[in-house]
Amino acid sequence: MTYKIKLLSAQIIAASLLGMSGSVFAQMKSIADEPVLEEVITFAKLKSAADDVIVERLESDVVADIIDAETIGRIGDSTVASALRRVPGVTLVDDKFVFIRGLGERYSNSLLNGAVIPSPDLTRNVIPLDIFPTSILKSIAVKKSYSAEMPAAFSGGLIDIRTRSIPDQFMFTVEVGYKQNIDSRGDVLSYRGGSDDSLGTDDGTRSLSGELISAVNMYGGSLSPIDILNRINLGDGTKTLADAEAINRNLALHLNRNVDISEQSDDLSGSIESNIGNNFYLDNGMEVGFMLGGVYGSEWANKDSIDRSYGDPEDIFAAKKESTYSVNMTGNASFGWRWYDDHRIETTSIFLRNTDDKASITDSHTSSFPLSDGQGFRQYKTRFEERNLTVNQIRGFHRFGGITRDLIGFEKFDWLDELTFDWFYSDAMSRTDIPNQTNILFKTAVDSDSAEVSAQNLQASASAADFRFTDLNDDVESYGYDFKLPLMMSFGDLTLTGGYRYSQKTRSYEQLQFGLGTDDTAVAQSAIGTVSEIFSDANIVDADNGFNVAVIGSNGESYLAALTNTSAYGTIDLLYDETWRLMLGARWEDYNQVGIPWNPLKFEGCQISCNETTLMNSVFKEDDFYPSVSVTYIKPDFWAEDFQLRFGYSETLVRPDLREITPSSYLDPITGARVSGNANVIPATVTNYDLRAEWFFSDGDNFTASLFYKDIQNPVEFFEAAAFEEALATEIVNAESSTVYGLELEWLKGLGFISSDFESLFVAGNMTVLDSELTAGEFADAPTNATRPMAGASDYALNFQLGYDSEDGKHSAMLIYNVFGERLYFAGRNGSPDAYEQPFNSLDATYFFYPTEQFTVKFKLKNLLDEKIEITQNAVVTHEEQPGTMVALDVKWSF
Repeated sequence: MTYKIKLLSAQIIAASLLGMSGSVFAQMKSIADEPVLEEVITFAKLKSAADDVIVERLESDVVADIIDAETIGRIGDSTVASALRRVPGVTLVDDKFVFIRGLGERYSNSLLNGAVIPSPDLTRNVIPLDIFPTSILKSIAVKKSYSAEMPAAFSGGLIDIRTRSIPDQFMFTVEVGYKQNIDSRGDVLSYRGGSDDSLGTDDGTRSLSGELISAVNMYGGSLSPIDILNRINLGDGTKTLADAEAINRNLALHLNRNVDISEQSDDLSGSIESNIGNNFYLDNGMEVGFMLGGVYGSEWANKDSIDRSYGDPEDIFAAKKESTYSVNMTGNASFGWRWYDDHRIETTSIFLRNTDDKASITDSHTSSFPLSDGQGFRQYKTRFEERNLTVNQIRGFHRFGGITRDLIGFEKFDWLDELTFDWFYSDAMSRTDIPNQTNILFKTAVDSDSAEVSAQNLQASASAADFRFTDLNDDVESYGYDFKLPLMMSFGDLTLTGGYRYSQKTRSYEQLQFGLGTDDTAVAQSAIGTVSEIFSDANIVDADNGFNVAVIGSNGESYLAALTNTSAYGTIDLLYDETWRLMLGARWEDYNQVGIPWNPLKFEGCQISCNETTLMNSVFKEDDFYPSVSVTYIKPDFWAEDFQLRFGYSETLVRPDLREITPSSYLDPITGARVSGNANVIPATVTNYDLRAEWFFSDGDNFTASLFYKDIQNPVEFFEAAAFEEALATEIVNAESSTVYGLELEWLKGLGFISSDFESLFVAGNMTVLDSELTAGEFADAPTNATRPMAGASDYALNFQLGYDSEDGKHSAMLIYNVFGERLYFAGRNGSPDAYEQPFNSLDATYFFYPTEQFTVKFKLKNLLDEKIEITQNAVVTHEEQPGTMVALDVKWSF
């Protein structure tokens, strides 16, 4: 969207405010980090593969869980989010947001190859992990205890998504897949879109027309007939209000009203993926290589859900039928150069597109129009949301080994043999575009017994039809370096590490909303038919119908935000007598953040506040130190060949995201709530304690037990706020305090000890039991319970896997069971009970057939138990939906 005052000018103002704190943006981009984490494979294709990584897990200085690409492929998960369900203490919300150890997505951090990247999600600063296909992965690392090389914004955990590097030799793969939700097979809801919908992008069909943009500029951000008349009468003054109304009606013709929702047969859901790479060995120990890949997939999904009022669930409810056509596209390219084992430079470029095209019909009854009165409402909604993420990274690794020292004349300095230096640069941008999101409201007559709609007509309102255009732009730039120097001392092995990071980020969120309708009750009651028929050109231009188009609201949902973060860290790692390991670390961060409400439709005066005090109050500045301590006791042959007992202590914080620091509001597409930001919210401080015991057996079996405790002051939480009738509203505030503590267990065990008939079977899994408590404090608006669990914290979670590998290596199979305990969905107010999402039992099955070394056939069934998702308030089911059972078949050829 383009207006008279350019977006760049407003962004520069936001950046300048940060400059007042000592940091000026040269460009409006953003942030990243690159800590290094040793890999631990949780499970591989064959159980014996675990032997290859036990040493790496033993050498890790923190509590970490890692899933490698082979494990993910075996289980059959297609996205990073679904794969993380297999990690101890990790649960998934809305199939995209990760909760670690009972703490919500804001308490976790996600990195890509160690660098922070922007989120294309409109409502959250965290990255929705369902946008990352597992096909680009090398591994996923979940780091649950803090160390100084990590960003200080840490509490629940850190997720580092690692992409594939260059291969060791030539490789080429092609994979074709079919996927179908059994409950979605058949008719779906759809509407007329554009010719490029199959590519996940709009061809201009839904775009805001140039005529409307020009009119918004020409008439000063308002399309009301009075404002139009004032503008057109600046000349001879002969124009009348009727002339202005005619101009208004003609402008309404430039809205895309061809959004009739109807049923159609769904198309085949499938995917295709291909990867090619090679490595070329040159003279003098050098090698260069590349990896190129691409993925395309599309699928239809139906979702039926119903939301009920706690007070009168049979009379006040909303029943929704929704269909979603999703397109996922990924392109990745990696290039690398190596010189012996001393030097390595790699580049990674990734493009991700994730588009959801939704159409829904909702029949609802409110306290003003309950079912028993035989009246209600029907809403026809469309939403085309295109999310793009582009990442370009370059990173290097350098070791001062013998060959390097010989080359630079440092042969005698053999104590530098293991000195390493790492560096990186990352540039990323995310773009989210929602053009022509529509919501058309009708009044309905219904049978009060069956709730069947017998008649409908347009709601008498000037905004009965709502047309919304939304743009989100995030730019992130970051760079940094690390060094590591191991030293052999008389008292033990000493390792010194240190590093530096700088990151900057800018965000712009822009929304323009139009309302179209008539206040004439008689016209509205006679407006019967489809949306396109009611809002036909002839009906709109007919002055007797009283149709009018208007810009809705004062554009209070748009905002600008930016941040900079400069940090440095150092650690001392001492191994004494091969028995005790002590790590001391500290991180310093200088953090600056600004969030400003922005009205791009204000053509007179300031589009952001002109008040200097208001502007300065919108800036948050903080610099502090964040310590970490880790002590490890190592004792071989203590019930197992290798045993370690780890203790960790750290102090970290959790910052509100950029949207939450402005008073702007937005609609959460997951909960349907209107969420209001809060310029006064401050970061939460966290004290972390961890204790973990690990046993590794010579045959590859392992067992881990962990205890954790977290004390959070001023936790950043959503609380319910006052809203009209059955509408839901929440606000972001600082609660007083909260605590989370729990136990994690993880195991891998072959069943050959039972008898030789069970040699091909194994069990793996993990279990978490936790408790959380939050004290609401003085800023919460009349909460029902002043003390409650933290939102999204399940009191238990269980993952269990039973696997089989045939002796000839041609067959493998796995049953995967997952369940999470009851968790708080939202907290009630003024006596209304808290809402809890009920336990959901999921059972998946995968089968692999390897007829040759080149061919793989994979078959997967997901959610075999076909349970419903339910949310209850005091045993009253207030929300339910049926995810359905999915079947998938993939065929892969590798060379």
